[in-house]
Amino acid sequence: MFTVYGINGRIYSGPLEGLRSLGPVQAVARARAVAPVRARGSDASDASFTHEWPGLSSGVVRAEPQPDAPMMAEEPLPRDALALYAKAQARVPVDAPRQPLRLVEELMSRQLITVPQDASLAEGLARLSEAKVGQAPVVNAGGHLVGLLLRGDLLPTPLDLEDSAAWAAWFKRPVSAAMWTPVPSAHPDTPLREVAQALLDFRLPGMPVLDEQSALIGFLSRSDILRALTREPPLELWS
Repeated sequence: MFTVYGINGRIYSGPLEGLRSLGPVQAVARARAVAPVRARGSDASDASFTHEWPGLSSGVVRAEPQPDAPMMAEEPLPRDALALYAKAQARVPVDAPRQPLRLVEELMSRQLITVPQDASLAEGLARLSEAKVGQAPVVNAGGHLVGLLLRGDLLPTPLDLEDSAAWAAWFKRPVSAAMWTPVPSAHPDTPLREVAQALLDFRLPGMPVLDEQSALIGFLSRSDILRALTREPPLELWS
């Protein structure tokens, strides 16, 4: 089961098949290019970061998400993770007990790092940096999920901003100007296989996890799944 939340609340609840047909979420997956924060010769106030979809109050067009690596470390390449997995397998006896993992609750991180919707981009970047994470769920004043903030969306290239004043103006903007919304979320009993497929389908670095009361209780990242493959003894995912 998956749910999708935007600025105005829940807009979908259902299986992966329905999630794939949801227009705003597909927009997140397809989006590659974003208008510069401040193009030369243009007014920064004219830069648009959101796209309104017919019939829905909010949507988003964001660049393809960056890997969910910590702020001060590089994300291991997939081939490196596979090499570590093979190495771990070689060191473990054939008859070593393996722990099967099937559900999100068995891998998700329960140490929640969230960013308030009304925080500035500077505050959002500081929160991610302090926690050494590459992304975090964005919550409104009531603590409800409204989006996902990615490190890569907080640091535009120098060519996008002409001077220090433009940079200062950019980081004073609210988190809602750069977050991904609407954003899919999983439930603790969602199969890991389905979440992994959703991360691939929508090019997301991770997914918030909500309980039956729509309370944010965890986060499952691609790194969490890769780490499970490199533990000793190796874990059996969705076997």
